[in-house]
Amino acid sequence: MLVVARSLTFTPRPMRARITPLFLVLTLSACASVSARAPGSSTATSAAVMAVVDSALLHINSGDLIALSDLMIPEAMVFPAQDRDGRGGSYTVRTVASQRATGKRAPIIERGYDPIVRVSGTIASVWMPYDLWAAGKWSHCGIDLLTLVQVGPAWRIANFTYTIEQPPACAMHPDGPPPGYTPPPRR
Repeated sequence: MLVVARSLTFTPRPMRARITPLFLVLTLSACASVSARAPGSSTATSAAVMAVVDSALLHINSGDLIALSDLMIPEAMVFPAQDRDGRGGSYTVRTVASQRATGKRAPIIERGYDPIVRVSGTIASVWMPYDLWAAGKWSHCGIDLLTLVQVGPAWRIANFTYTIEQPPACAMHPDGPPPGYTPPPRR
């Protein structure tokens, strides 16, 4: 539920000073109730946002970085951030143009789970743990954080930041290894 607060300036009057806070609370409550039931509810909007995120994962898994960049605004940025011994680490910046120039790469299996979707007007964010399997083994895990903007009727990725970590800083998907893969040995 989104509640927008505006700065109100008023000159207190003896009788109105007591009524105004109550009126303000009732008005904001009524607005919140109306927005929760408005057409295009947050459930439908969240589903539309997640459809873009799910499509992005499909393109990442197939190695099609051109199709991934088609889900982005032209100014979008990709920020992979790698942790170094729990002290933070390095990050790189990739533009949509560099994504497109890469074209194809080897397929992987990246699985996101338990997404937290936030939407406010024409912006949205998705925070989602993931694990990544490559070359037949578990590579790493982390958090995907995507910021999306609404462009006309469509949602597009404006920013895709993700961490690259190793357990115990992050975990494997709750379903365990993908079919055909064996879990890594415990450390």
